[in-house]
Amino acid sequence: MALNRVCIFSGNANPELASEIASHLDTQLGQLRVSRFSDGETFCEIGENVRGLDTYVVQPTSSPVNENLMELLIVCDALRRASAASITAVIPYYGYARQDRKVAPRTPITSKLVADLLVAAGIHRIVCVDLHAGQIQGFFNIPFDHLFALPVFLEDFAARGYGKETVVVSPDAGGVERARAYSKRLGASLAIIDKRRERANVSEVMHIIGDVTGRDCIIVDDICDTAGTLCNAARALKDGGARRVVASLTHGVLSGPAVQRINDSPLEEVVVSNSIPPSEEARASSKIRFLSLGKLLGEAIRRIHNSDSVSTLFV
Repeated sequence: MALNRVCIFSGNANPELASEIASHLDTQLGQLRVSRFSDGETFCEIGENVRGLDTYVVQPTSSPVNENLMELLIVCDALRRASAASITAVIPYYGYARQDRKVAPRTPITSKLVADLLVAAGIHRIVCVDLHAGQIQGFFNIPFDHLFALPVFLEDFAARGYGKETVVVSPDAGGVERARAYSKRLGASLAIIDKRRERANVSEVMHIIGDVTGRDCIIVDDICDTAGTLCNAARALKDGGARRVVASLTHGVLSGPAVQRINDSPLEEVVVSNSIPPSEEARASSKIRFLSLGKLLGEAIRRIHNSDSVSTLFV
Protein backbone atom coordinates (compact mmCIF):
# COMPACT_ATOMS: atom_id res chain seq x y z
CA MET A 1 0.00 0.00 0.00
CA ALA A 2 1.40 3.41 -0.98
CA LEU A 3 2.15 5.89 1.79
CA ASN A 4 0.19 9.13 1.94
CA ARG A 5 1.98 12.47 1.92
CA VAL A 6 5.39 10.91 1.38
CA CYS A 7 7.84 11.74 -1.40
CA ILE A 8 11.00 9.74 -2.17
CA PHE A 9 13.80 11.56 -3.97
CA SER A 10 16.94 10.09 -5.48
CA GLY A 11 20.26 11.82 -5.97
CA ASN A 12 22.63 10.72 -8.72
CA ALA A 13 24.65 8.37 -6.50
CA ASN A 14 22.39 5.29 -6.62
CA PRO A 15 19.13 5.81 -8.55
CA GLU A 16 18.68 2.05 -9.00
CA LEU A 17 18.41 1.47 -5.24
CA ALA A 18 16.08 4.46 -4.86
CA SER A 19 13.79 3.03 -7.54
CA GLU A 20 13.68 -0.31 -5.71
CA ILE A 21 12.72 1.48 -2.48
CA ALA A 22 9.96 3.42 -4.24
CA SER A 23 8.69 0.22 -5.86
CA HIS A 24 8.50 -1.51 -2.47
CA LEU A 25 6.45 1.43 -1.17
CA ASP A 26 4.22 1.34 -4.27
CA THR A 27 5.04 4.92 -5.19
CA GLN A 28 6.99 6.90 -7.77
CA LEU A 29 10.22 8.79 -7.22
CA GLY A 30 9.78 12.53 -6.76
CA GLN A 31 10.69 14.85 -9.58
CA LEU A 32 14.21 16.11 -9.03
CA ARG A 33 16.71 17.54 -11.47
CA VAL A 34 20.35 17.73 -10.45
CA SER A 35 22.84 19.35 -12.79
CA ARG A 36 26.21 21.06 -12.72
CA PHE A 37 27.42 24.38 -14.01
CA SER A 38 30.47 24.46 -16.24
CA ASP A 39 32.69 25.29 -13.26
CA GLY A 40 31.50 22.18 -11.40
CA GLU A 41 29.01 23.79 -9.02
CA THR A 42 25.96 21.63 -8.26
CA PHE A 43 22.43 22.87 -8.91
CA CYS A 44 19.15 21.13 -8.13
CA GLU A 45 15.48 21.86 -8.71
CA ILE A 46 12.53 20.12 -7.07
CA GLY A 47 9.99 19.53 -9.83
CA GLU A 48 6.84 19.25 -7.72
CA ASN A 49 5.11 20.72 -4.69
CA VAL A 50 6.49 19.26 -1.44
CA ARG A 51 4.93 21.74 1.00
CA GLY A 52 3.85 19.83 4.10
CA LEU A 53 5.14 16.47 2.83
CA ASP A 54 7.48 14.01 4.57
CA THR A 55 10.42 13.69 2.21
CA TYR A 56 13.14 11.05 1.98
CA VAL A 57 16.35 11.58 0.01
CA VAL A 58 18.22 8.39 -0.95
CA GLN A 59 21.89 9.19 -1.48
CA PRO A 60 24.92 7.13 -0.42
CA THR A 61 28.00 9.30 -0.04
CA SER A 62 30.25 6.89 -1.91
CA SER A 63 32.82 7.73 -4.58
CA PRO A 64 33.03 10.47 -5.72
CA VAL A 65 32.31 11.12 -2.06
CA ASN A 66 32.68 14.90 -2.04
CA GLU A 67 30.37 15.39 -5.04
CA ASN A 68 27.73 13.04 -3.66
CA LEU A 69 27.87 14.59 -0.20
CA MET A 70 27.52 18.10 -1.60
CA GLU A 71 24.64 16.96 -3.81
CA LEU A 72 22.84 15.54 -0.77
CA LEU A 73 23.30 18.79 1.16
CA ILE A 74 22.01 20.90 -1.72
CA VAL A 75 18.95 18.71 -2.34
CA CYS A 76 18.04 18.80 1.36
CA ASP A 77 18.51 22.58 1.46
CA ALA A 78 16.15 22.90 -1.51
CA LEU A 79 13.54 20.75 0.24
CA ARG A 80 13.82 22.80 3.41
CA ARG A 81 13.32 26.04 1.49
CA ALA A 82 10.36 24.43 -0.31
CA SER A 83 8.64 23.95 3.09
CA ALA A 84 8.79 20.15 3.30
CA ALA A 85 7.32 18.98 6.61
CA SER A 86 10.31 16.72 7.29
CA ILE A 87 13.51 15.71 5.53
CA THR A 88 15.04 12.28 6.12
CA ALA A 89 18.41 11.52 4.57
CA VAL A 90 18.61 7.82 3.68
CA ILE A 91 22.37 7.25 3.43
CA PRO A 92 23.00 3.53 2.77
CA TYR A 93 26.75 4.14 2.86
CA TYR A 94 28.07 6.89 5.13
CA GLY A 95 31.24 8.31 3.60
CA TYR A 96 34.09 9.41 5.90
CA ALA A 97 32.87 6.90 8.52
CA ARG A 98 36.38 5.50 8.94
CA GLN A 99 37.64 8.88 10.18
CA ASP A 100 35.65 8.69 13.42
CA ARG A 101 38.47 9.58 15.87
CA LYS A 102 41.89 11.19 16.00
CA VAL A 103 44.42 8.54 15.07
CA ALA A 104 47.39 10.89 15.30
CA PRO A 105 48.09 14.46 16.46
CA ARG A 106 46.72 17.29 14.28
CA THR A 107 44.28 15.10 12.32
CA PRO A 108 40.54 15.71 11.75
CA ILE A 109 37.48 13.76 12.88
CA THR A 110 35.82 14.00 9.50
CA SER A 111 32.76 11.87 10.25
CA LYS A 112 31.78 14.45 12.90
CA LEU A 113 32.31 17.26 10.39
CA VAL A 114 29.98 15.49 7.93
CA ALA A 115 27.39 15.10 10.70
CA ASP A 116 27.50 18.83 11.40
CA LEU A 117 27.06 19.60 7.70
CA LEU A 118 24.04 17.31 7.41
CA VAL A 119 22.31 18.88 10.40
CA ALA A 120 23.11 22.39 9.15
CA ALA A 121 21.41 21.54 5.82
CA GLY A 122 18.11 21.15 7.68
CA ILE A 123 17.85 17.36 7.80
CA HIS A 124 15.50 16.08 10.51
CA ARG A 125 16.45 12.37 10.57
CA ILE A 126 19.24 10.12 9.32
CA VAL A 127 18.92 6.51 8.18
CA CYS A 128 22.14 4.53 7.62
CA VAL A 129 23.12 0.90 7.10
CA ASP A 130 25.97 -0.85 8.96
CA LEU A 131 28.02 2.11 10.14
CA HIS A 132 31.73 1.39 10.33
CA ALA A 133 31.69 2.76 13.87
CA GLY A 134 28.44 2.74 15.81
CA GLN A 135 29.46 5.74 17.91
CA ILE A 136 28.97 7.98 14.88
CA GLN A 137 25.30 8.06 15.90
CA GLY A 138 26.42 10.15 18.86
CA PHE A 139 27.73 12.86 16.52
CA PHE A 140 24.12 13.79 15.71
CA ASN A 141 21.59 15.64 17.85
CA ILE A 142 18.73 14.52 15.61
CA PRO A 143 17.02 11.09 15.38
CA PHE A 144 19.27 8.45 13.83
CA ASP A 145 18.10 5.02 12.65
CA HIS A 146 20.97 2.58 12.32
CA LEU A 147 19.89 -0.35 10.15
CA PHE A 148 21.70 -3.64 9.67
CA ALA A 149 22.02 -5.60 6.45
CA LEU A 150 22.04 -8.82 8.48
CA PRO A 151 18.43 -9.89 7.61
CA VAL A 152 19.16 -9.57 3.88
CA PHE A 153 22.30 -11.71 4.07
CA LEU A 154 20.84 -14.26 6.51
CA GLU A 155 17.94 -14.93 4.16
CA ASP A 156 20.42 -15.58 1.35
CA PHE A 157 22.65 -17.81 3.53
CA ALA A 158 19.68 -19.86 4.72
CA ALA A 159 18.51 -20.39 1.13
CA ARG A 160 21.98 -21.72 0.24
CA GLY A 161 22.13 -24.21 3.09
CA TYR A 162 24.60 -22.59 5.48
CA GLY A 163 23.98 -23.64 9.07
CA LYS A 164 25.55 -25.49 12.00
CA GLU A 165 28.49 -26.84 10.00
CA THR A 166 29.47 -23.32 8.92
CA VAL A 167 32.05 -21.07 10.54
CA VAL A 168 31.42 -17.32 10.50
CA VAL A 169 34.75 -15.48 10.42
CA SER A 170 35.60 -11.95 11.51
CA PRO A 171 38.55 -10.66 9.45
CA ASP A 172 39.79 -8.59 12.41
CA ALA A 173 39.12 -8.03 16.11
CA GLY A 174 36.93 -4.99 15.42
CA GLY A 175 34.34 -7.05 13.55
CA VAL A 176 33.80 -9.73 16.20
CA GLU A 177 30.45 -8.35 17.37
CA ARG A 178 29.10 -8.39 13.80
CA ALA A 179 30.37 -11.91 13.14
CA ARG A 180 28.91 -13.14 16.44
CA ALA A 181 25.47 -11.81 15.46
CA TYR A 182 25.61 -13.77 12.20
CA SER A 183 26.89 -16.96 13.84
CA LYS A 184 24.22 -16.81 16.55
CA ARG A 185 21.38 -16.57 14.05
CA LEU A 186 22.82 -19.24 11.76
CA GLY A 187 23.65 -21.54 14.65
CA ALA A 188 27.21 -21.57 13.30
CA SER A 189 30.66 -21.49 14.91
CA LEU A 190 32.78 -18.36 15.20
CA ALA A 191 36.40 -17.70 14.24
CA ILE A 192 38.58 -14.59 14.36
CA ILE A 193 41.58 -13.67 12.28
CA ASP A 194 44.39 -11.90 14.12
CA LYS A 195 45.66 -9.17 11.82
CA ARG A 196 48.42 -6.59 12.12
CA ARG A 197 48.13 -3.47 9.97
CA GLU A 198 51.43 -1.82 9.12
CA ARG A 199 50.01 1.16 7.19
CA ALA A 200 46.76 2.30 5.56
CA ASN A 201 45.25 -0.16 3.05
CA VAL A 202 47.97 -2.75 3.78
CA SER A 203 47.30 -5.67 6.12
CA GLU A 204 49.07 -8.85 7.19
CA VAL A 205 47.23 -11.88 8.48
CA MET A 206 48.89 -13.54 11.43
CA HIS A 207 46.82 -16.52 12.60
CA ILE A 208 43.31 -17.90 13.07
CA ILE A 209 41.53 -18.13 16.40
CA GLY A 210 39.05 -21.00 16.08
CA ASP A 211 38.73 -24.29 14.21
CA VAL A 212 38.04 -24.03 10.46
CA THR A 213 39.42 -27.40 9.31
CA GLY A 214 37.11 -29.03 6.78
CA ARG A 215 34.42 -26.38 7.30
CA ASP A 216 32.64 -23.88 5.06
CA CYS A 217 33.69 -20.35 6.11
CA ILE A 218 31.83 -17.08 5.67
CA ILE A 219 33.95 -13.96 6.13
CA VAL A 220 31.67 -11.17 7.35
CA ASP A 221 32.73 -7.52 7.05
CA ASP A 222 31.10 -4.12 6.73
CA ILE A 223 33.40 -2.35 4.24
CA CYS A 224 35.69 -3.75 1.58
CA ASP A 225 37.91 -1.11 0.00
CA THR A 226 41.02 -2.48 -1.70
CA ALA A 227 40.21 -6.10 -0.65
CA GLY A 228 43.67 -6.67 0.83
CA THR A 229 42.34 -7.76 4.22
CA LEU A 230 39.61 -9.90 2.66
CA CYS A 231 41.88 -11.81 0.29
CA ASN A 232 44.60 -12.32 2.92
CA ALA A 233 41.93 -13.67 5.26
CA ALA A 234 40.68 -16.07 2.59
CA ARG A 235 44.20 -17.40 1.98
CA ALA A 236 44.78 -17.85 5.72
CA LEU A 237 41.54 -19.81 6.04
CA LYS A 238 42.42 -22.04 3.09
CA ASP A 239 45.89 -22.62 4.55
CA GLY A 240 44.16 -23.46 7.83
CA GLY A 241 42.21 -26.27 6.19
CA ALA A 242 38.90 -24.56 5.32
CA ARG A 243 36.88 -26.50 2.74
CA ARG A 244 35.20 -23.49 1.13
CA VAL A 245 35.54 -19.74 1.69
CA VAL A 246 32.93 -17.12 0.78
CA ALA A 247 32.49 -13.53 1.94
CA SER A 248 29.64 -11.22 2.89
CA LEU A 249 30.18 -7.46 2.55
CA THR A 250 27.71 -4.69 3.28
CA HIS A 251 29.56 -1.89 1.49
CA GLY A 252 31.52 -2.84 -1.61
CA VAL A 253 33.77 0.17 -2.12
CA LEU A 254 36.04 -2.09 -4.22
CA SER A 255 38.54 0.57 -5.21
CA GLY A 256 41.85 0.20 -6.99
CA PRO A 257 42.89 -3.44 -7.50
CA ALA A 258 40.05 -4.86 -5.35
CA VAL A 259 38.11 -6.73 -8.05
CA GLN A 260 41.24 -8.24 -9.58
CA ARG A 261 42.42 -9.35 -6.14
CA ILE A 262 39.07 -11.06 -5.52
CA ASN A 263 39.21 -12.78 -8.90
CA ASP A 264 42.72 -14.07 -8.14
CA SER A 265 41.94 -15.12 -4.54
CA PRO A 266 40.74 -18.48 -3.18
CA LEU A 267 37.33 -16.92 -2.47
CA GLU A 268 34.57 -18.88 -4.19
CA GLU A 269 32.02 -16.11 -3.93
CA VAL A 270 31.68 -12.57 -2.55
CA VAL A 271 28.14 -11.43 -1.75
CA VAL A 272 27.78 -7.63 -1.61
CA SER A 273 24.81 -5.37 -0.94
CA ASN A 274 23.95 -2.58 -3.38
CA SER A 275 24.42 0.19 -0.83
CA ILE A 276 27.06 1.46 -3.27
CA PRO A 277 26.34 1.17 -7.00
CA PRO A 278 28.64 -1.52 -8.42
CA SER A 279 31.23 -0.67 -11.03
CA GLU A 280 31.17 -2.33 -14.43
CA GLU A 281 34.26 -4.32 -13.45
CA ALA A 282 32.51 -5.63 -10.33
CA ARG A 283 29.36 -6.53 -12.27
CA ALA A 284 31.48 -8.47 -14.76
CA SER A 285 33.21 -10.55 -12.10
CA SER A 286 31.94 -14.13 -11.86
CA LYS A 287 32.84 -14.20 -8.16
CA ILE A 288 30.84 -11.15 -7.04
CA ARG A 289 27.07 -11.31 -6.49
CA PHE A 290 24.87 -8.43 -5.37
CA LEU A 291 21.88 -8.38 -3.02
CA SER A 292 19.42 -5.50 -2.85
CA LEU A 293 18.72 -3.39 0.25
CA GLY A 294 15.61 -1.92 -1.41
CA LYS A 295 13.10 -3.97 0.57
CA LEU A 296 14.91 -3.37 3.88
CA LEU A 297 15.16 0.39 3.40
CA GLY A 298 11.64 0.64 2.00
CA GLU A 299 10.20 -1.17 5.03
CA ALA A 300 12.24 1.07 7.36
CA ILE A 301 10.83 4.17 5.66
CA ARG A 302 7.30 2.78 5.98
CA ARG A 303 7.78 2.18 9.71
CA ILE A 304 9.34 5.59 10.29
CA HIS A 305 6.45 7.29 8.52
CA ASN A 306 3.85 5.27 10.45
CA SER A 307 5.71 5.75 13.78
CA ASP A 308 6.21 1.99 14.11
CA SER A 309 9.24 0.24 15.59
CA VAL A 310 12.24 -0.05 13.31
CA SER A 311 14.23 -2.26 15.68
CA THR A 312 11.75 -5.11 15.21
CA LEU A 313 13.16 -5.52 11.69
CA PHE A 314 16.17 -7.23 13.29
CA VAL A 315 14.65 -9.27 16.12
